[in-house]
Amino acid sequence: MQQPNSPSLANRVLVLNQSYEPISVCSAKKAFLLIYLLKADLVAERHDRMLRSVNASYPYPSVIRLSSYIRVRFKHIELSRRNILRRDNHQCQYCGKTTPPLTLDHVIPRSRGGMDTWDNLVTACIRCNNRKGNQTPEEAGLKLAKQPRKPHHVTFLKNFMGKVDEAWKPYLFLD
Repeated sequence: MQQPNSPSLANRVLVLNQSYEPISVCSAKKAFLLIYLLKADLVAERHDRMLRSVNASYPYPSVIRLSSYIRVRFKHIELSRRNILRRDNHQCQYCGKTTPPLTLDHVIPRSRGGMDTWDNLVTACIRCNNRKGNQTPEEAGLKLAKQPRKPHHVTFLKNFMGKVDEAWKPYLFLD
């Protein structure tokens, strides 16, 4: 049985390309395997944890960098209800309400040619969505908190990882 403060190999590790660009997150187990096989280098470790075997101790990875450059194709972020809610931080873009139920609203209504796109969908509470109805925000007397747009994959990665390890911040441009 695992002790409450023993390190779990399921903890997340930030993976950087050889160019130090963040490309993904993996488990500590996978990160250690990449380091052990010399496919990645340890960039930052967690000082509060160690990986131990019968004969040796190893640093617990927090950030690793791949040894060879991986050409990463454009990261496609799927347009979905969940991703719109994530992008908008589960907050109504008209009044700022964060309690459920939340819906999606078309900034330009579908009846007026509004499409299902990143630039036209926002999170809205039911009250604001009903108030806006089949109008534009200006016609309904509502103001958007921020202009909707498609998120960049690095922004998407850093905003939805939950608690971010301090060692990740320089690589996710959070300093």
